[in-house]
Amino acid sequence: MPELPEVEIVKRALFRSINKAKIIDIIIYNTNLRYKISNKFSNNLINNKILKISRRSKYLIFYFKKKLLLVHLGMSGKFLIVRNKDSKIFRTSFYYNLENHSDKHNHIYFILNNGFTLIYNDIRRFGFFKLYENKNLNEIVFLNKLGPEPLSKLFNTSYFTKNIKNKKKNIKNLLMDQTFVSGLGNIYVNEVLFKCKIYPLKSCINLDKKNIQDLVFNIKKTLKISISKGGSSIKNFQNILGKNGHFQELFNVYGRENKKCKRSSCNGNIKRLKISNRACFYCEKCQKLN
Repeated sequence: MPELPEVEIVKRALFRSINKAKIIDIIIYNTNLRYKISNKFSNNLINNKILKISRRSKYLIFYFKKKLLLVHLGMSGKFLIVRNKDSKIFRTSFYYNLENHSDKHNHIYFILNNGFTLIYNDIRRFGFFKLYENKNLNEIVFLNKLGPEPLSKLFNTSYFTKNIKNKKKNIKNLLMDQTFVSGLGNIYVNEVLFKCKIYPLKSCINLDKKNIQDLVFNIKKTLKISISKGGSSIKNFQNILGKNGHFQELFNVYGRENKKCKRSSCNGNIKRLKISNRACFYCEKCQKLN
């Protein structure tokens, strides 16, 4: 599933390419995504201008004059932009890799007045589109319980300390809890815990001040680096123009089971365990429970 950096990259690319464009037609080939597309979906959006595109956690938000459209990419969803006059993929600095694309998974076509078509492609169909009257984001059920954005000023050591008081939950599950901090997923939590030298099953009540400072610092740093590298290309993720992200080249632990620790001062190996049915990778020596 795309995590915060990947969704942020898609948002930025969409903003550059289609912000302020008007939707002049919508063609739907498959209404059966995670939630069935309503029969009224097209009528509510045709002839409406995209006023703004933003992100909250792993969700994309398209703003219109009287409506807003909430989009989640699920496990494999992605947007493509095609130039209408010659059917070529729109480019900024990258090209879409046509070898990895199949038209049979193109489910929704948004025809725009700027000469381009926005296509939603989703192999597994776990993504979804939800249309709302233009209301406060906190009134939307998918968003109203989300914790602060990890890159925001609200997510700091004071917030962290206050919200783990007396919590026995392990640190891996806490960071995966979207009500505590929004947008983090399995990949980045694994990498952050390695950088902080914290064992994934360490209880929150046993975190000291330095642990908390390290966690806040490395969460922000890791996400910023990933965004600058174009995100991670795990399984299906590519950016809007089909370019793979490169953050996976910097993985220290994720997917590196039984490989040597990358720290020059460590001769440990990367181990794998399951926490809440998710694979977790850690260094047996750097991240000892203490």
